Amino acid sequence: MRKFAAPYAALLAAAFSLAACGGGEGAGGEDAAAGGPPPMPQPITMAQRPEATGGEAKYVEYCIMCHGPNGMGTGLLGRRMEVSLLEARDNLTADYVISAARLGIGNMPAIPRGEVSDEDLQAIADYLAAGPHAEAPAGGPQ
Repeated sequence: MRKFAAPYAALLAAAFSLAACGGGEGAGGEDAAAGGPPPMPQPITMAQRPEATGGEAKYVEYCIMCHGPNGMGTGLLGRRMEVSLLEARDNLTADYVISAARLGIGNMPAIPRGEVSDEDLQAIADYLAAGPHAEAPAGGPQ
């Protein structure tokens, strides 16, 4: 048993010594971070859009967490559509938005009236149907 432990001990010692050497400047710490993925966009809230009213305000309140630049819905739509941000699309009808929200579509769950009223959903649908909107971030997924 001892003759098998010696190679593992040497390997472990080598790993620790290499790990101890990697923390200095030029070791790739900062360079690796610069070459990594870009940071996630900040969430969009009413604080970033204080002038939003009507359907836009309701969209920011209820929808943008999934359908904004860093939302799961935008990422999933981006696999199937050229323009994945709902605010940037010009092919949505109010009826389609209402049907997709109430019945659910793909990975999107159905949104019941207890979460979003018919009046609020109609305002959101009218806002999206009037798109594309300038509020859609230019640098986000399209």
